Amino acid sequence: MTRRISLTQYLIEQQRQHGHIPQELRLLIEVVARACKRIAISVNKGALGEVLGTAGSENVQGEVQKKLDIIANEVLIEANEWGGHLAAMASEEMEGIYVVPNRFPQGEYLLMFDPLDGSSNIDVNVSIGTIFSVLKKPEGSAGVCEADFLQPGNQQAAAGYCVYGPQTTLVLTVGDGVVMFTLDREQGSFVLTEDDVKIPEDTKEFAINMSNMRHWDAPMKRYIDECLEGSTGVRGKDFNMRWIASMVADVHRILTRGGVFMYPWDKREPNKAGKLRLMYEANPMAFLVEQAGGAATNARQRILDLQPSQLHERVSVVLGSKNEVEQVTRYHLEAGK
Repeated sequence: MTRRISLTQYLIEQQRQHGHIPQELRLLIEVVARACKRIAISVNKGALGEVLGTAGSENVQGEVQKKLDIIANEVLIEANEWGGHLAAMASEEMEGIYVVPNRFPQGEYLLMFDPLDGSSNIDVNVSIGTIFSVLKKPEGSAGVCEADFLQPGNQQAAAGYCVYGPQTTLVLTVGDGVVMFTLDREQGSFVLTEDDVKIPEDTKEFAINMSNMRHWDAPMKRYIDECLEGSTGVRGKDFNMRWIASMVADVHRILTRGGVFMYPWDKREPNKAGKLRLMYEANPMAFLVEQAGGAATNARQRILDLQPSQLHERVSVVLGSKNEVEQVTRYHLEAGK
């Protein structure tokens, strides 16, 4: 690109030209981006910043927290609580919601985030990231409570993620396509590097944790078996497999070159619909993927149409190139009949 457009300039231009980014939402996205820059600095320092290793505590899901999980969570809260555009926040690392303190003005938006996705990869220097989702507080509600957050993903005002890898990249949608910004470390600002991101409808690449294959349902096994048969099988093409174990990194690859990502239900925890969180991971990623021309389901229905019943609800996830997602979903629906 010849014209280097900063995130702030891009958002202001979108606000002026199309009017679909209200000023409060623009400010909120800018603050989240600034928080991601701070997190990127801590991630980049690694062992030099004494931020590696576990914190000796567990989050609400009973998962061991890394030091950077807690640091990232605090950075996002401190950056966003005082700006006046938020009513409350919810995080994968906190049991309940965080209402903006009375000493600060309250806004009309709700922010949800997974402060550091893929934290099992922190200590081995593999790409990790921050995922965020923005909802509007329901009208007519004086205060704010947990029920205000329980909106289906199709109500999101904005969603995105920041991936901390060889480059720090911010990926964003406000419901009008997907854009990517790369952090210019010398300038300290996010610069637009890709506009109107599109996911190819067809792919020869899938991402799944194959070690769990014995625990999957029959339709998922059928799909993967057919992929593994290659060009001599029913699919008639050779598939490649990728699995980074960091949803941000896997989805970023799909947005960049296509593919399908799957984290299905399995028999180890039969009472849970899946492992990934609907509010902090599945909804924002589904919004991004659909805005880029892909599809996202829980292997049976569209993720963005699911009605959440609790803050930390889990869900199965199949997302990416449209034709592959539809194939996986069709196999599950046929098996259900």
